[in-house]
Amino acid sequence: MVILQTILLLILVYYGLKLLLKWLAPKLFNYAMKKTQERFGRQFDGYGTSQKRHDAEGETTIFKNPSQGSRPTKKVGEYIDFEEID
Repeated sequence: MVILQTILLLILVYYGLKLLLKWLAPKLFNYAMKKTQERFGRQFDGYGTSQKRHDAEGETTIFKNPSQGSRPTKKVGEYIDFEEID
């Protein structure tokens, strides 16, 4: 009789935890997602605001990348063409 009660108790605990996790897991996931969004929001808060320039309407602005001069070619080694011998 004690073995039957133990098995029944284990089954009830298993299904109870399963039901509790089914209800609790989405809430924990949403909480974690909110915290992650807040952390990213604080990290990137104000990013780009200092870089924006308000130009007059109709004004054209061209941004150029700095020139790097001539790019040297890297010669790694000599090219050898192998031919197959019959």
